Amino acid sequence: MTTQVTSPEGSDDPGISSGGPNTSGHRRIGPPPFLILALGSIGVVYGDIGTSPLYALREAVKAALLKDGAISEPAILGVLSLMIWALILVVTVKYVLVLLNADNNGEGGTLSLMALAQRGRGKFLLSIPLLGILGAALFYGDAIITPAISVLSAVEGLNLITPAFEPFVLPLTLFIIVGLFLVQSQGTGRVAAFFGPITLVWFLAIAAVGLVHIFDH
Repeated sequence: MTTQVTSPEGSDDPGISSGGPNTSGHRRIGPPPFLILALGSIGVVYGDIGTSPLYALREAVKAALLKDGAISEPAILGVLSLMIWALILVVTVKYVLVLLNADNNGEGGTLSLMALAQRGRGKFLLSIPLLGILGAALFYGDAIITPAISVLSAVEGLNLITPAFEPFVLPLTLFIIVGLFLVQSQGTGRVAAFFGPITLVWFLAIAAVGLVHIFDH
């Protein structure tokens, strides 16, 4: 939220100018737009990446269980190593180092990069649309499956409190997913304003817990 301060007539404040681009004599006071966009991107973009380890870790540990239900320390370390390297390769290398430097006049995304690649010349030019369609299909598949798995995994945590919640897991999951998509239909800005701060608190919480256990060992 920003507020406006009206400059009184004859003010000598150098920060408030009656001339120049801002002829209305108003000065904006509030968070810089970049910080607001960054906070919103935490909820919209990085919320998926930040919550995926919730169910990925659980399912990976289940797969590493021995026949007697026990799990060895090397198996746990192996699962954690796979997850850490996946985050490093996908987020840092793929997104930050590659995709952020490959944009189509500031626009990103599968179809935008496909249009950028079609400007080149080569024998593989005809295969670019097929790769773009395949990439879009994978994106839509991920966009449909990931929210369902994430919400279902979170709601299933209620069973740890009491098994009496088990009949309500699926109905509650459907209610949350439908509600989220109804809100998102009004625009991504609403989702960013709501989930950005929540995701930021989540990241700070897991970072604090992780640091505590790192210092313990």
